[in-house]
Order: sequence, then structure tokens, then C-alpha cells
Amino acid sequence: MSRPGAPSRRLAGCAALTATALALAGCGSNDSSSDNAGKPELKITGAYMPAPVMDTMAAGFFTVTNSGGADTLASVTSGLASDVTLHSTKGGAMEEQKSFAVPADGSLDFASGGNHLMFEKLTHKPLEGEKVSVTLHFTKAGAVKVSMPVKSATYNPKTGR
Repeated sequence: MSRPGAPSRRLAGCAALTATALALAGCGSNDSSSDNAGKPELKITGAYMPAPVMDTMAAGFFTVTNSGGADTLASVTSGLASDVTLHSTKGGAMEEQKSFAVPADGSLDFASGGNHLMFEKLTHKPLEGEKVSVTLHFTKAGAVKVSMPVKSATYNPKTGR
């Protein structure tokens, strides 16, 4: 003999158990496509440094294109300078940043008048035609080495001069 209401309680219990099992199964997916969706796929292009006019400071520019999951540019190092900092420019005011987000399936631009690197306390003043080695440190993708050619002080990537 069953008690009144027992089948409906059992049915509700089974439904809750099934819902929990389905939710947990979704969390533990081993589908490789979902693993790849979270991995950043970074490509660095257009890197350059205008020949510095001062012996102590220089700037650097490039574009990070990401065809994968989101990442963060956390820091930059170079043998050219004891200190390389990340900067943004908003409303004509330059401001140091701790990091920059690299959006999933997006890009991060470092361009004249906008985001840029500042190389401070230079070991030497790089000359036009020289290549500066730079390492970009990302929180997920790790270290990415870039060769940054030194261009003329007035170089404009849009015109190539």
C-alpha cells in the first residue's frame, strides 16, 4: 500500500536528481571545442618604435589580434629599458595602466595618440633601423616575444613614412 502523495514526492525527487545530474554533466564537459574557446590565440602585428628624440625615453606601438578566448596584457619587459610601462591616452592626457584587456575574438591597439608603451631609463638611444626585443606578458598566453623595428621619429604606419 502506498501513502497518498508518495508517488508525487518520488516523482519530484527524481526530477530534482535528474536536473542536478544534468547540471553537473554540463560543468564537466570534455568537449575539446569548449576547451579551445577559452584559450587565447594571439598574433602581434605592426610593431614599431619611433626613433626616440631623448636619450632616456621611447615609445612603442603594435596591435594584438585575438582569435580565441579573452586574455590580459599584464606587463612588458625589454633589455632596452629598466622600466617599460603601459599607458593609455584619453582626452589628450596620458595615464599609466596596470594592464589591458585583450577581448575574445577581438583586438587591442597600441597606436600614436592612444594606448602605448613607455620605455624609461634606456640602456642606449636606439637608432632608426635597429630592432628592439620586447616581451609581452599575458596572464593566459604567457610570454610573447616581439621584434620592434625602430622607424623614423615621424613614422606614420598609415603612410609608411
